[in-house]
Amino acid sequence: MKIIIESTDCGIWNAIVNGPYIPMSVVNGIYVAKLYDELIEVENKRVQYDCVAKDIVNSALNLDEFFKVWQCSSDKEMWDILEVTHEGTNDVKRARKHTLIQKYELFRMQ
Repeated sequence: MKIIIESTDCGIWNAIVNGPYIPMSVVNGIYVAKLYDELIEVENKRVQYDCVAKDIVNSALNLDEFFKVWQCSSDKEMWDILEVTHEGTNDVKRARKHTLIQKYELFRMQ
């Protein structure tokens, strides 16, 4: 999936890894999100990456997977849920690795 997304545009993969880009402006010393009409072309393109990423990920999902992520507000949130669902957390990955190593060593002894 990463290869497909990066081949489309590296900015899309960046949006998945880092989360959506929210353009900000300073009003009275306070940062506020810009309105869509206020965006310049570069900001508009970066905002669009999030929408394209959600579309690509949704297109690749079957119905069961889709229902796990349909309420997510960003592509990063969707990706994180799918990653934990399919690969597990880092602790789970580490435990699987140790279990496989142990099975290999026991097999080698036999």
